[in-house]
Amino acid sequence: MSALRSPVVLFLATGLLALVVIVVGTNQLSSDAAADEAVADARATSELLAKSVVEPGMPRGLVALDPGAIDRFDRQVGHRLWVTDVDRVKIWRADGTILWSDQRELIGDRFPLDDEAREALEQDSTVAEISNLRRPENRYEWGKGGLLEVYTRIESPEKEPLLFEVYYSAETITDRQDDIFSQFRPITLTALGLVVLVATGLLWALTGRLRRSGEERERLLQAAVDASDAERVRIARDLHDGVVQDLAGATFAVSALARSTELPDQARATLAGASQSLRAGMRGLRSLMVEIYPPDLDADGLAAALDDLLAPAAAQGVTASARVADVGGASDHSIALVWRVAQEAVRNALRHSGASNLDVDVARDDGRLVLTVTDDGRGFDPTEDREPGHFGLRGMGGLIDEAGGRLDVRSAPGAGTTIRLEVDGGHG
Repeated sequence: MSALRSPVVLFLATGLLALVVIVVGTNQLSSDAAADEAVADARATSELLAKSVVEPGMPRGLVALDPGAIDRFDRQVGHRLWVTDVDRVKIWRADGTILWSDQRELIGDRFPLDDEAREALEQDSTVAEISNLRRPENRYEWGKGGLLEVYTRIESPEKEPLLFEVYYSAETITDRQDDIFSQFRPITLTALGLVVLVATGLLWALTGRLRRSGEERERLLQAAVDASDAERVRIARDLHDGVVQDLAGATFAVSALARSTELPDQARATLAGASQSLRAGMRGLRSLMVEIYPPDLDADGLAAALDDLLAPAAAQGVTASARVADVGGASDHSIALVWRVAQEAVRNALRHSGASNLDVDVARDDGRLVLTVTDDGRGFDPTEDREPGHFGLRGMGGLIDEAGGRLDVRSAPGAGTTIRLEVDGGHG
């Protein structure tokens, strides 16, 4: 399936489809061009025969159907008309009488002229059309298939306008079409093939550059995440080894003084209050260290890290619980992503939801880790996208996408919020 999504494969498929469309379209255009050129050739040939052969060789008396004139025309002119696919020749008088034809049975017959024939006769023009073989004057051409007929005007020695008609075989168009195809098809296909080949090479190079850029961007993103994690670890270690230890020592000292019988009761009460404040501050710092970076963040330590994450909930009167099941063997990368999303979701719930209950659940479903964070707070309308605190979750969209995961936020006003993350469990 990944090969089918490759830009190069998609381009080649699109290019081949476009090539087929272009070839079909070119064939159609060539066919039309061949037909037009064949008609133009037929018109030129008919005019040449009319002006160079028929008019100079026409004897007087042909317009009156004089038998002697007809015989002289046969001997002197008739045999010179059979050139370039000529199939039938007729000479008409304006009243529709056929004065001469190579099909002698038609001589003397009279048929009404069609509109194209009258146009050629009256306007001294040359007209070409596909012959209607069902007309009675074409009865000897029945069964021959398509014929192209060309009309052009000539004059008899008596200065009477006549109509010269030549029939050409339809094979003329087909032959001309084959000639055009044979000349231009190799050029067309070669040019299109070169275009597709060059474009494919360019696309391949660009795709490679984009892939390398994506890999470099992912490497830089991972480096930034690793650097952030390292800095979190350093800050958490410094807090633990410095301020927290100092506060612990101060708490023990103040507690000891608060129990001393040598001090007045008021002083011991003041010291006891200070000791409680110091303990609360120390608990807050420990929670802060867990939020900055939990210790032992792996599959075995995830449950303890989540318990530490939920520790501040009790101080706010929120009943919180964490359940972790069947995550053994999950990769550290997947566990870290689950932790980050859980951290952001819990922080949002405690700060903004006003919830009374908060549940965090991590389980494995068909090889994927599933995190579900649910609260019974006031909820919000996800379509309005105005709830404060969820920018952090949206900001992790890139990391979730890179890991092949999916984040779903479901909420409604007054109905609480459920945040669900699915990510590949991987292998530790």
